[in-house]
Amino acid sequence: MFMVTKTLTITKDAYERLKMLKRPDESFSKVIKRITEDKQDIMRFAGILSDLSEKDFEEMKQSIRELRKRGVSRLRDL
Repeated sequence: MFMVTKTLTITKDAYERLKMLKRPDESFSKVIKRITEDKQDIMRFAGILSDLSEKDFEEMKQSIRELRKRGVSRLRDL
């Protein structure tokens, strides 16, 4: 396999960030490919809760409200 190389100029800060993401067995090329790969399409989750009962849906909404309140409260404490 013939490997073409390109020289890139990046800031030291960008290099350090890339280096922090690099796994021990990875090249910088592999890191860049990994972090720029296409992510899963969010539409695959469309309708995932359609079979949820009304009771379960309301319980889930209430749980989310409580989590949000606790999160806001924690932020205020900081």
